[in-house]
Amino acid sequence: MAQAKTKQGSLSINSENIFPIIKKWLYSDHDIFIRELVSNGCDAVTKLKKLDIMGEFDPADDEKYRIDVIASSKDKTLQFIDNGLGMTMDEVEEYINQIAFSGAEDFLAKYKDKTNEEQIIGHFGLGFYSAFMVADKVTIDTLSYQKDAKPVHWECDGGTEYSMEEGNKEERGTCITLYLNEDSVEFANEYRCKEVLDKYCSFMPVEIYFTNADAALETEDDEDIVDAEATTEENTEDTDAETTEDSADAAEDTSEEEPKKEKEAPKPINETEPLWTKHPNDCTEEEYKDFYRNVFRDFKEPLFWIHLNMDYPFNLKGILYFPKLNNEYDTLEGTIKLYNNQVFIADNIKEVIPEFLMLLKGVIDCPDLPLNVSRSALQNDGFVKKISDYITKKVADKLAGMCKTDKESYEKYWDDLSPFIKFGCLKDDKFNEKMTDYILFKNIEGKYLTLPEYLEAGKEKYENKVFYITDAQEQASYIQMFKDEGMDAVLLNHNIDNPFITHLEQKNTNVKFLRIDADIDNFKEETSEDELKEITESLSETFKKVLENDKLEIKVEKLKNASVSSMLTVSEDSRRMQEMMKAYGMAGMDPSMFGGSGETLVLNANNNLVQYVLDNKEGENTELICKQLYDLAQLSNHPLSADAMTAFITRSNQILEILTK
Repeated sequence: MAQAKTKQGSLSINSENIFPIIKKWLYSDHDIFIRELVSNGCDAVTKLKKLDIMGEFDPADDEKYRIDVIASSKDKTLQFIDNGLGMTMDEVEEYINQIAFSGAEDFLAKYKDKTNEEQIIGHFGLGFYSAFMVADKVTIDTLSYQKDAKPVHWECDGGTEYSMEEGNKEERGTCITLYLNEDSVEFANEYRCKEVLDKYCSFMPVEIYFTNADAALETEDDEDIVDAEATTEENTEDTDAETTEDSADAAEDTSEEEPKKEKEAPKPINETEPLWTKHPNDCTEEEYKDFYRNVFRDFKEPLFWIHLNMDYPFNLKGILYFPKLNNEYDTLEGTIKLYNNQVFIADNIKEVIPEFLMLLKGVIDCPDLPLNVSRSALQNDGFVKKISDYITKKVADKLAGMCKTDKESYEKYWDDLSPFIKFGCLKDDKFNEKMTDYILFKNIEGKYLTLPEYLEAGKEKYENKVFYITDAQEQASYIQMFKDEGMDAVLLNHNIDNPFITHLEQKNTNVKFLRIDADIDNFKEETSEDELKEITESLSETFKKVLENDKLEIKVEKLKNASVSSMLTVSEDSRRMQEMMKAYGMAGMDPSMFGGSGETLVLNANNNLVQYVLDNKEGENTELICKQLYDLAQLSNHPLSADAMTAFITRSNQILEILTK
């Protein structure tokens, strides 16, 4: 049969600038061409399967659909082969020679000078052309499934000129060959290519096989050498007349004992039915955990997970895992992998995933997402917002449901969940509304309470006040005083708690949060101000002089517990201001500039040591006692500086020496 005449022409894009634009910025990551070409192969197979279901294609009984990726570092080539529906010459003309992009001139005019941050609206029409980001030349060999179809060979060197002729492909499907440019030969390396395949194609719905052409060639050469050696050995045996029959029998027996090793059948590099595509009822706990370990390389078990499975009003499936979080919410970062029909798009796309859910790990597959041509950015529309709201609702429903039906597990997870839930309440009003009744507080007895439960229990002694602890060890003396008075406090020791309690105060305007060292009103005896006025003036003068600190605020109270000599209190507003300044890199500034009153040294007039100072202003040991009382007050509130601790230890030794005299 006569060979059809070669057709030559120009790609119908009305401009010669399309390829430089594609190469420069259309795809933000150059490795994405592998995803696009493998995806095209998947599409070709999927369409052929649909034709089979419709009765328009009759596959062979033993036919298996597959995609092969063949890399050769030696030849600097990459091949993508599928046994899908293939293309006729007319289809190549339509789908390849005329770039599937509406309004090419408008596109070029709008985007040729833009960055890749711009939105480009379309439906994957440029996927094939991503090959020219890395290749100097691209060829297509294809044969359509249609009866009597002729094979087609197409090639292009990266300009707008192409050639197309009848090819010699004998099997149905398409083979795309990339002749890589010098800057992109890394993708022909086995490890680099498999790395990209693992990144983008791990869950594509058609089996994908990778072949290192160079290694395969070396294996064939080795087999040829082995065959040649075997032939030589046979010839030697024929001419060796002195070989005894017994030796021959022994050799035969030995060969029978050593069965030939069968070659392992090649395995696909992807999982065609990932866990999220199954119904939750068909998934086991161990499967969920295995999937988590394999996908996220995290060998700490997740706390629990949510399996999303929605068909209406949009198609969305996925699994969200709650990992065990650390104690620094500002450094937390999870990974939510977004897929489109099992094709990886990107990690942590903020348009779909609410910011607070970024602390989780998981996968979301939504075929209905309106993606741009590079499949890596989303069009901003109300539909995407609906998806985001749905995900938020499902997470809130799961947490609320657990609290209502399995309170024991909810409490067990709470310490790990609380940073995530509080962050969500700060960032998302709808999530906050749903979770308001399911926020727990751990009290000093280790019991979990809701805010209403805590307020109800303390309404007689501290109505509408919530006392909290940030460090149970440092604040142990305050905690003991609370216990002695039958009062309660809750533990809030996470970085997120400071903004969170401010958030709660805004939502509950009659409630005030106070750290356990901010208020000692419940621990003092009822005394008139006049009774303590003179004592306060006298002790203030002495302590300020000894401590050489005129700005120190000193307060004298008669505390119920006479064994407590001194304490430090820090006003809640002042302390929060200090923490805010620290968070914004303003730690060295004086909080009093913003109205903060700083710390107050509280002296107990019922304590013998305080009474000694009051009675012995110029006493031999007065200075020693004043400094020691101040350091003891500081120690009950926060660690001493290195110099202060050294002085405190030296002074303690001096006091012990005095006691032994």
